[in-house]
Amino acid sequence: MTAPQLIPTRGIYLTDEPVVIEVSDPEGHGIPAVLEVSDLGTLLRTVVAPSSGSADLGPLPRGSYGISLVCNGIQRARSAVQVVAPEDRSAVQRYGFVVDYHPDRDPGALTDIVRRLHLTDVQFYDWAYRHADLLGGGESYADPLGNVVALDTVRELVRACRTVGARALGYAAVYAVGQQEWPRWRSHALLDAEGNPYALGDFLRVVDPGDPAWTTHFGDDLSAAVRAVGFDGFHLDQYGWPKVAVTPQGERVDLAERFVTFIEAVRHRLPHARLVFNNVNDFPTWATARADQDAVYIEVWEPHTTLADLADVVTRARSVAGSKPVVVAAYQHCYADAPRAAADQATALTMATLFSHGATHLLAGDGGRLLIDPYYARNHLAEPATLDRLARWYDFLVEHHDVLLDPDIVDVTGSYAGLYNDDLDVTYPGAPTSGTARPGAVWRRITRRGDWLVVHLINLSATTDDGWDHPQPPPGDLGTGVLRLRLVGGGAPSVFVADPDGLGHLEPVTMADGGTHATTDLPPLQTWQLILIRGR
Repeated sequence: MTAPQLIPTRGIYLTDEPVVIEVSDPEGHGIPAVLEVSDLGTLLRTVVAPSSGSADLGPLPRGSYGISLVCNGIQRARSAVQVVAPEDRSAVQRYGFVVDYHPDRDPGALTDIVRRLHLTDVQFYDWAYRHADLLGGGESYADPLGNVVALDTVRELVRACRTVGARALGYAAVYAVGQQEWPRWRSHALLDAEGNPYALGDFLRVVDPGDPAWTTHFGDDLSAAVRAVGFDGFHLDQYGWPKVAVTPQGERVDLAERFVTFIEAVRHRLPHARLVFNNVNDFPTWATARADQDAVYIEVWEPHTTLADLADVVTRARSVAGSKPVVVAAYQHCYADAPRAAADQATALTMATLFSHGATHLLAGDGGRLLIDPYYARNHLAEPATLDRLARWYDFLVEHHDVLLDPDIVDVTGSYAGLYNDDLDVTYPGAPTSGTARPGAVWRRITRRGDWLVVHLINLSATTDDGWDHPQPPPGDLGTGVLRLRLVGGGAPSVFVADPDGLGHLEPVTMADGGTHATTDLPPLQTWQLILIRGR
């Protein structure tokens, strides 16, 4: 039996655009069905659903909404949409990728994943002729590793992204020069202690990214790419090294400073482009986050190997990001050699960590492929069950955007939980509760947005390690959890619970008044549960 699907026509909507949902139900409803539109657990409107075809919900106010296909009181499918004002569009980034630019390829595999996962930006990885000569190959060429690129295909994919609400960002390495271009740039090299140019194998060498001659050349190349291809901006890559180097002239170069110089030079040339800089292993996030670029993007490697490490990386990034979105590239290598279910659970724990701490995850892209390697052409074709789960989790991310990704959210775990505070806690008979990511426990985190409290519960009870890229067992059975909450004023607050692997929407639970505190039993905890407390 094929389950019905709801897929928006765009990854994100602007406030003046009608929200249209494509309904696909191969089995047919058989009974009257409606689409329910909800806002953090509150039903806003219903629209009669076709058994197949499109349902126009009309324009919606700015916000994030859950969409459910409901037949006879039963939810048969779900999705989500986000609506933003044009001036707020920059503050959102759900990132995907594309690597295939063969002639005459169908853009549908890309636009389908953009719509299904609500992606807002697509990285065009290795689209260019050469790292230091982006357009030098003409209309058809092989990239530096021999992959065929038809520039008309790149243009068509850029146009296709725009039709479904996503920005197209061309990949560009900020200081990489190939062998063909090296003679021109040899005098601008970055050298190690022995006077040798820093290099990526025998493939690429590294030049000073802040050198005026280089920034002028690079800015010219990027500007030409915008005109020739139509990119909305660029993904600016580096390799995480060197941190400090010298030039052939003996000048000491601090790369943290030079990257900022580079970004500002590119911004000057492309004032309206979206620019995303890669802080490899968190270097130098503290400097580039404040530069004139549009997201705080971090690619993580050893020693950032645990879920706790991911949480720390995101926390540091948000502390300097301001209103910029935080995106983490955490490649799930485990799909290469682990059973699907174990790799899926590792990915779920990675997403639960990132989403609950206020970041999104670069993972999925063109044709349902997943990133398992920094060279994006080495990827993993996801199985249908994996894509179904990713879709549920991305629906959850979008629907609960305001209580997950708002830049004003603060962590209050240490102020509310524990015996000294005794304001709020959750207990289970089958495992302890911990304020940190600890194998064998339920990881509990409490955040505050305005006068709302949000409790995140991540089930690590069956894990033996907290490596985010390690295959993981199914979540353990914990028994019934109990939420205990200190009462303030006139009775118990409104409490709602949601689970990305359950119904996906916030559902109310009833609190029992117990004097100074109120309690309630919680639904079974699978991998991640979100509890929203209002009116306290």
